[in-house]
Amino acid sequence: MKISLVWYGLKQGLKNIVRNPLFSLASIGTVVACLFLFGVFYAVILNLRGTMNNIQDSISISVFFEDNLTDEEIEDIGKEIKSNEEVKSVEFVSAEDAWKEFTEKTYDDPEAARAVFGDDNPLEDSASYTVTLKDVSNQTKFVEYLEGIDGVRKVVSSAYAAESMSAINVFVGYASFGIIIILILVSVFLISNTITVGITIRSDEIKLMRIIGARNAFVKAPFIMEGLLIGLVGSILPLIILFYLYDMIVSFVTERFYMLSNLLRFVSAWDLFKTLTPITILLGIGIGLIGS
Repeated sequence: MKISLVWYGLKQGLKNIVRNPLFSLASIGTVVACLFLFGVFYAVILNLRGTMNNIQDSISISVFFEDNLTDEEIEDIGKEIKSNEEVKSVEFVSAEDAWKEFTEKTYDDPEAARAVFGDDNPLEDSASYTVTLKDVSNQTKFVEYLEGIDGVRKVVSSAYAAESMSAINVFVGYASFGIIIILILVSVFLISNTITVGITIRSDEIKLMRIIGARNAFVKAPFIMEGLLIGLVGSILPLIILFYLYDMIVSFVTERFYMLSNLLRFVSAWDLFKTLTPITILLGIGIGLIGS
């Protein structure tokens, strides 16, 4: 009986969609628009996170040591920093590496500049650890922690950059959530109106079914299946559109704005759609069922 009820509901649901083509198309179109924008926002957020992580890796903290520390003491400081759960990476920068990097960034001919100084390294006391964090919003507290380690002379960080990154992450999260909720509510409203029209058109038939003793499940099944079908179709179409658009957009951006290629980090289509596909289909079915 359950299988026959589902089959009956499916057939009648399809008939309801055909009987009300304008309302059905409007509902499907709204779900498509809602989930297409959801997919766009999801792709943007996922790629933005990759870019943000890339930028966060460039927001580092430099830890300088007190004079006359032994190699063992410097190594112990590095081990203590690495043991902190907030730390993503720790890299030791020797005085020689610091001097080489400085000349390459400052002079047109870095080798000539180093030759002038010979064996005399102006940055002799500039050995340091370069530390990156998993979450830059925790930078202020982590700097205080570093300053309390024995043997640490100075800690250099970029508090403004860290605060800006945190603010951007929060803003993007709230804005995306708000827009998606509004789109979902609009979709549910339109599907609800579409099914209400179907109920009105079939009111005499429903009354007759009730008179002869039809159960609630038998009466409701066609309308529930109608909402489910609208949601399902409305979730598949935007996935197909996004699948073909995504690679085109990524190729266009990387070719036209190649100067930003080192900054922008695009996720692969597989990494995007392996999570976007089930989420979008479930959202579409959920919107259809709630509306029905």
